[in-house]
Amino acid sequence: MSASCCSCPPPSVDPAYRRALWVALVVNAAMFFVEVAAGWRAGSLSLLADAIDFFGDAANYGLSLAVLAMSVQVRARAALVKAACMAAFGVYVLGRAAWALQSGAPPEPLTMGVVALLALAANAGVAMMLYRYRAGDANMRSVWICSRNDAIGNVAVALAAVGVFGTGSAWPDLAVAAVMASLALTGAASVLKQARLELAPAAAQR
Repeated sequence: MSASCCSCPPPSVDPAYRRALWVALVVNAAMFFVEVAAGWRAGSLSLLADAIDFFGDAANYGLSLAVLAMSVQVRARAALVKAACMAAFGVYVLGRAAWALQSGAPPEPLTMGVVALLALAANAGVAMMLYRYRAGDANMRSVWICSRNDAIGNVAVALAAVGVFGTGSAWPDLAVAAVMASLALTGAASVLKQARLELAPAAAQR
């Protein structure tokens, strides 16, 4: 087999899906830096939580690209790693929310709202690109769930900004952070379940 053939993706790999993953990776990496800066400036836990989620998703999209042309078993194992990352994100955000309850200082709502709407536009575009692949294997499903959760999280952060503005309290910000953590935990459980089902036939053959 020639070197040029080795560098080409296998025929079974949908080029449109590969391109969508690259776009998703770049968008998520860019929004990570935007939301980290905005989250610290605004003092918003929900924005920082969303920034961490963007970072995790960028890494997940990179992992998905790395295993895209590999066997179902390899992709399922990659999905297990992503499920673990999603669960770790959820646990971390819940812990930060519990710690933030001690201070209760409200974040700056205008920055929260503007950045949340920007992130929503980015994630909505990614989710629309990946929508057609939502019923694929565990690896594809994990990518779709990440994008869906991000878009839901962005809407929630925007609503939290309105709540902080209206009440002058940190509670809306903390509540949204807790919701985002719950989405990450439930999404991780869904991906884990499907990945284990895909790995079961291989395990039974041993």
